[in-house]
Amino acid sequence: MTSDPENLSALGLENYVPYLMNRIMGRYNSALSTEISALGLSTPKLRALAVLSVQDDLLIRELAVYAVIEQSTLSRALDGLEQDGLVQRAPDKSDGRAFRVKLTQAGHDAHARLWPHMMQASEAMFTGISKAEREALTVTLQKMLRNIRKHDF
Repeated sequence: MTSDPENLSALGLENYVPYLMNRIMGRYNSALSTEISALGLSTPKLRALAVLSVQDDLLIRELAVYAVIEQSTLSRALDGLEQDGLVQRAPDKSDGRAFRVKLTQAGHDAHARLWPHMMQASEAMFTGISKAEREALTVTLQKMLRNIRKHDF
């Protein structure tokens, strides 16, 4: 790998971390497509359910950051999730213009059905990778996120 490449061609796609991350997430999402479709979900809906399964009762703007979804796309996803009875939206008590989102029991159940598939797809990415390498990657990704994030969370 060139230490200071002049352009992407000199570096090569196989050495460009953002490209690798996008390829990996594309394959991960593709691996889940059958299970997502069977539940009538989409990738944005899955991301919202996953985040809410860990941090429920979020403001929509917080959920958009955690789920890595544009707010307009998230709004459409939440419309569908709410229509399907998987989430509930309610005005925030301290700011009536803002809304909070919570999983319903059906939302928890849908995520519970998806979780084994999510873990299987995740574990497949780590085939042949040692526990130490996996832990080092996680620590590195956490540092990278702290370097570039725009929010306190």
